[in-house]
Amino acid sequence: MKQKVYLDTSVPSVFYDERQPERQEMTKEFWNKLGDFNVYISDLVMKELEKVNDEQLKQRLLKLVENCKTLKLSDEAKKLGREYIKNKIIPEKIEADAYHIAIATVNQMDFLVSWNFRHMVKVKTKQMVNIINLQNGYKTIEIIAPPEL
Repeated sequence: MKQKVYLDTSVPSVFYDERQPERQEMTKEFWNKLGDFNVYISDLVMKELEKVNDEQLKQRLLKLVENCKTLKLSDEAKKLGREYIKNKIIPEKIEADAYHIAIATVNQMDFLVSWNFRHMVKVKTKQMVNIINLQNGYKTIEIIAPPEL
C-alpha cells in the first residue's frame, strides 16, 4: 500500500523557482519519486496557486499538480488548525500554514512535505503538532522537506 503525501504550496512553487537552483533541483528530484506515493494537495493549495500573478507560471504550476488528489479544508480541519494557533504553534497571521497541517492530519497523511522551515519543518513545530494531534484523537504526522522523503 502506497503511503500518502500532502504537499503544501511551497513544494510546487519551488519547482519553477530559479532563484534557489539547489533547492529547485532537489524539488525536481523529489517530484520524480512521487509515483511511489499517493500524492495530495488541498483546495487551499489551489487557491494559493491561483493567486500567482504571472499567468504562464500559474498555468505551469496548475499543470504540475493536476494529477494530485485535492482535499478540502473541512470544518474539522479548521477546528484543528485553530488548535495549533491557540497553542501558539503557528502564528495567527499565517493561519494557512496551520490549515495545511490540519488538512494533512485530518486526512491521515503519512507525510506533509514543505519547504517552509520558518513555521512548519522544524523540530518544535513537529513535536507540538503531534502533541495536539494525539490530544485530539489524531495520529502523528511526519512534517518533512522534499529531500527527506
